Amino acid sequence: MTPVTILPLLLTAALALPGCGALLSEGSSAAAGIGGASLANAVGAGAAATTGIGLGVQAATRAGVQYAQREAQRDAQLAVAAAAGPLAPGGVAPWKVGYRVPIHPDEAGEVTVARLIEAGGLRCKEIVFSVEVPPARGATAAARAFYTATICQDGTTWRWATAEPATERWGALQ
Repeated sequence: MTPVTILPLLLTAALALPGCGALLSEGSSAAAGIGGASLANAVGAGAAATTGIGLGVQAATRAGVQYAQREAQRDAQLAVAAAAGPLAPGGVAPWKVGYRVPIHPDEAGEVTVARLIEAGGLRCKEIVFSVEVPPARGATAAARAFYTATICQDGTTWRWATAEPATERWGALQ
């Protein structure tokens, strides 16, 4: 197999590992860089051009993976906001999200409204939501992680309004 035929296989294999975000991000960009450099070298590009092409392909792949991760984050935020929107303070509702691109495993949890914030034309809610964490190896039950956020009403739609979600949850994608 040539590097050009190996690259799509590596990227497909990386996408099949939804729990391995770091592997997906770094692995796919490294594989793309190597594949791009190999292709450039195969068509006779000089060392500087080969290096430049490899780095360019690597950067483009990393940007693509980060875009997909941001879209997954947005989908989760919209799912939580949609579940919390109709709730009164103290109400609890389930939420779940299935990702179009398997960068993360599908997620689910519960959301509750802690308080309503209204001023002028603004209508917002402070929420607390949980995320089901798959059971650790050897554990019998799933655990839950808890986070807080603010959502605001935009016409008939409730949208995520928190500027800085928990670093632990969203990582460097804030």
